[in-house]
Amino acid sequence: MRSTVYSILVVSLLFISCKDKTTNSGSELPEGLLWSDEFNGNDWDRDEWVPELGANGWGNQELQNYTASDDNIEVSNGSLKIIARKVDEGQDVGDYTSARLTGIRTFGPGTRIEVRAKIPDYKGNGLWPAIWMLGDGIRNGESWPFSGEIDIMEYVSRSPNTFFSTIHSEAYNHLKGNQIGSGSIGLENIEEEFNIFGFAWQEDALIFYLNDPRNIFFRVTRPANPTESNWPFSKPHFFLLNMAIGGTFGGFDVNDDNFPATLEIDYVRVFEL
Repeated sequence: MRSTVYSILVVSLLFISCKDKTTNSGSELPEGLLWSDEFNGNDWDRDEWVPELGANGWGNQELQNYTASDDNIEVSNGSLKIIARKVDEGQDVGDYTSARLTGIRTFGPGTRIEVRAKIPDYKGNGLWPAIWMLGDGIRNGESWPFSGEIDIMEYVSRSPNTFFSTIHSEAYNHLKGNQIGSGSIGLENIEEEFNIFGFAWQEDALIFYLNDPRNIFFRVTRPANPTESNWPFSKPHFFLLNMAIGGTFGGFDVNDDNFPATLEIDYVRVFEL
């Protein structure tokens, strides 16, 4: 990470606070917490999240129309629900609705990220929920994937009981077929129970874990000769929470029998490493 980026990051962290001092169960928040959204209350925080809107395929031939409707975004009983719905006949772009929330804040090296989530119990092709981050440069004119992408958790319903963690850069990405990823990670209860998907963001490595920082399943080490092309992970990134339908990874020939489908997120937390 560049020194100027560190300066920006340190300054930004000075303004980070946790609005909710307790968890959804009423217990105190953990020590070392820099920021969190516990999704308490009955609405999502417009000061923290911006809904992406539209039905344009999003570069992956996806079928959903992203909305900010209460039909697709709900906060209740201490969790965020992103709800995908079938709204029209056929399997064309716009025949489904869903939501994609983009975080306003940015985070970078020296942090530990945790998202506790439960995946929809959905059978067959078509569902593609994701918890991920993009480099902030993309909001300032940089093209994907030059700014970097960190996929904390991706799930596709055609491969039940599994998930994926992947990173993308200009040098290594799925368009070139050389993305760097964990491969398929087995998790039998992913559709039935909440799990914590996390990673430690070190200066020279990204270390992914499941439920406990000691349960490491994937590690990416900074190259010996880091460049903007092969290691954009020295720069701040922002969160994205979404559920896509169909597309190049979610799978075509969508199973329409299982809508609505809900991605449930208990919290998003950022700790000091």
